[in-house]
Amino acid sequence: MKSVHIIGAGMAGSEAAWQCAQLGVPVILHEMRPQQMTEAHKTGLCAELVCSNSFRSDDKDYNAVGLLHEEMRMCNSIIMREGAKAAVPAGGALAVDRDIFSANVTDALKEHPLVRIEYGMVDFPPDAWENVIIATGPLTAPALAENIRKRTGEDALAFFDAIAPIVYKESINFDIAWMQSRYDKEGPAGTGSDYINCPLDKDQYYAFIEALLAADKTEFKEWEKNTPYFEGCMPIEVMASRGPDTLRFGPMKPVGLTDKRTGKRPYGVVQLRQDNKLGTLYNIVGFQTKMKYGEQTKIFKMIPGLENAEFARLGGLHRNTFINSPKLLDGTLRLKSEPRIRFAGQITGCEGYVESAAVGIMAARFAASEILDREIAPPPATTAMGALLNHITGGGNVETFQPMNINFGLFPDIVTKERGREKKKMLSARALSDFEPWVNNFSTSFPRKRESHG
Repeated sequence: MKSVHIIGAGMAGSEAAWQCAQLGVPVILHEMRPQQMTEAHKTGLCAELVCSNSFRSDDKDYNAVGLLHEEMRMCNSIIMREGAKAAVPAGGALAVDRDIFSANVTDALKEHPLVRIEYGMVDFPPDAWENVIIATGPLTAPALAENIRKRTGEDALAFFDAIAPIVYKESINFDIAWMQSRYDKEGPAGTGSDYINCPLDKDQYYAFIEALLAADKTEFKEWEKNTPYFEGCMPIEVMASRGPDTLRFGPMKPVGLTDKRTGKRPYGVVQLRQDNKLGTLYNIVGFQTKMKYGEQTKIFKMIPGLENAEFARLGGLHRNTFINSPKLLDGTLRLKSEPRIRFAGQITGCEGYVESAAVGIMAARFAASEILDREIAPPPATTAMGALLNHITGGGNVETFQPMNINFGLFPDIVTKERGREKKKMLSARALSDFEPWVNNFSTSFPRKRESHG
């Protein structure tokens, strides 16, 4: 049987490899790390998490990403399986110990008899590879990115993605900070007291904003200056530049939290989320930054409770690349100009860990169906995967296409008088009902392609 060649062993590539193999299709998974590293990766492990350790909300009834989690579980996702094993407390979110998670995904793929991992650079898929998935993610190697551009005739779009700093828990001052999830909400591995909260009064808040604005930042190269940020991963100092109260309605919003010292809601709050299974490391939520290291240490220690903070990792900045998918890809993620090649993950213009893995699921099932000579339609647009696929391949404006996380705004509307949470619950129920037949179509008996009779 022919193999599927998958380039890139990140979230999308790892999931795609697993899905193909589980359907009985051999996979050769190509990964350049550790022979060639990126600006953000630290290891050669599969599915390494380079930014946050959170897969975000796990609420399948009221949150679109939680719904996507559930659809992925229905597909026997390796990302969701290993995410559950490596889960750490995070309120209503699913967050993981990044080292345990990546190691387990790597081990599972290496142990699968139909998966072979080959390490080394692939500048572009050779013509002999008949079924290919490019899942190189936002940190695609320059040579491959340039060859994609040449083959498609398109200039790759790019934006900057910033990494949040990580703090040693033992260095946090709990005479000031306290443990509480927003609204005391519990989640898959949570207790309702999962986040560390550092409160700021009015004077402290505005002094912090002033320091952010005055900080020495990483300079862009000339060719990088017109590259836009992704709105969902905006550096903290860029958000602050939009107005002094922007952060109080963003990552520093105090709603649902009560300062243990005063019994009142603080003026602003900085939250830290557990980053490893042992609970020794916490990342500062929403504090992606392009400030220089010395400035980060000085300014983040202005936060009450972090005055003696020790950092396991400071924030950073890396360049993301994605293609103009609505123009270049068909409805099954194939490159229109070269149908042997599919794309998956963030390079397609989805944003987020689970979104990337979900696109990997779809790309793998489309690719496997070709090799197995089976019929397969895209998942219904009423499902989370279908809505995400529609955004990537047909729902985006080719002139203004930008990455997007899964959200209910991508779903077809539903006729109801309900609004808010109840409407979201109805959208989720419809999605899961419509998704089940699509998943079941991938049993060993899913239909062969119809023969043409010309």
